[in-house]
Amino acid sequence: MNLVHLLISLYIWVLIISALLSWFPTTNSSGGLASFKHALTRLTEPVLRPLRQIMPRPRLGGVSIDFSVLVAIILLEVINNII
Repeated sequence: MNLVHLLISLYIWVLIISALLSWFPTTNSSGGLASFKHALTRLTEPVLRPLRQIMPRPRLGGVSIDFSVLVAIILLEVINNII
């Protein structure tokens, strides 16, 4: 069971890092940062895409805010505490 807890915790960190890196634009699509962001996106999108389809994206001014990462982290923490 420790392995499951470790994997869930690791995935939560992947979600956090991916969310933080989304704030930084990449100018070169073949650079190291762009490749890293692409890899993180491929890891996180299977979880975030269904949440984005369900949840509305509130708009503040001209910017829409994506809370799917926060909801995914909360759900993963709940699952981690239940098991």
